[in-house]
Amino acid sequence: MMNPNEEKTLRESIRQVIRHVKNKKLNEENKLRDIIRTFANLEINNLNETETPDVDPAPNKSTGINVLEQLLKKIVPVLEDDYKSLTTNNDQRSSFRSHILNAVVNTLTPTRINNQAGDDSELDEEIEISVGGEDDKFIDIRTDAEKSADEEEEDPRDQFGAGVDGDETGRNVAFQSFKKIETNVIDSYELLSAPEDQELFYDYLIANLKLYFDKFEEELADSVSEPTNKAYDMAKSGEDSASDTNAAEDDLELEI
Repeated sequence: MMNPNEEKTLRESIRQVIRHVKNKKLNEENKLRDIIRTFANLEINNLNETETPDVDPAPNKSTGINVLEQLLKKIVPVLEDDYKSLTTNNDQRSSFRSHILNAVVNTLTPTRINNQAGDDSELDEEIEISVGGEDDKFIDIRTDAEKSADEEEEDPRDQFGAGVDGDETGRNVAFQSFKKIETNVIDSYELLSAPEDQELFYDYLIANLKLYFDKFEEELADSVSEPTNKAYDMAKSGEDSASDTNAAEDDLELEI
């Protein structure tokens, strides 16, 4: 059994660990907010600019951000039109959003990995190809028609939505929409070779897509709360009461 001093020391150690974990989590959240706020301010400034071409871009921008801005100008209008076409319910739009974000991540991940990979992957591939098994001796004598009948072709939309839950209509529209922007996304990312530019491009692309989807959803809101005051509410209540009284009198006269 611990003596009071040992117990006090243990309690203080636990408190320090808890404080450290809380501070670390808070710092990470603040860092993410700062990143999103910085780029949101950039977008607001761009929207407020005049039509005069910017021939002297700010020197503090990175090449990755400059390339991303040009990409967003191409793909955001496409995504906006397709997103706002889904008006039956929110599930369709939520599914569209999830599938687009997932597709962007899946599309850029192989490129990001390849940029970091060395010659080891090529060596592993050569070794894998050179080693065969008993299956290599099997000779398939089926005709092409028989093979086609046995192997049912997979719907590319199912492959596109693999691992992502959501409304099927939203997924299908996202599939068509992403086909329009996929080449633009890949080409823009592959322009960059500096790791810091690639990282900024990737992080800000995902953050901005989420922000734009939030913006689209706000614009699709069915109605906006109308400001009111006490005087209006009282007047409206009086009108409703008078209407109810008149209606009752009319009903009474009709019955007589």
